[in-house]
Amino acid sequence: QVQLVESGGGSVQAGGSLRLSCAASGTTFSSYTMAWFRQAPGKERELVASSHWNGVTTYYADSVKGRFTISRDNAKNTVYLQMNSLRPEDTAVYYCAADRAIIIHTTAGRYDFWGQGTQVTVSS
Repeated sequence: QVQLVESGGGSVQAGGSLRLSCAASGTTFSSYTMAWFRQAPGKERELVASSHWNGVTTYYADSVKGRFTISRDNAKNTVYLQMNSLRPEDTAVYYCAADRAIIIHTTAGRYDFWGQGTQVTVSS
């Protein structure tokens, strides 16, 4: 069983930055593709960014390209999401997820393990 614990959420003004962290335990972290999803009220959970277990391949939603960066530290079993130039539309609960698939999946239903989520609120 994989346990994922997110941290780093909070409130920030538009244009500001936040760094989310997700610590994993109970697994060989380097064998998992790690992803960040977000869900705003009344909306579906959407993939924001993903880091393949190969350590090379990443995926970003078009809405965050150039502003968000996903990174992972396999020695610390941790994945990060650096969020810059935040916008009010980035407001959501952000979830960390893990998947052992060979390819990066973009749908939430394909991910095996989830964290509890952390709130990010961006004010204008």
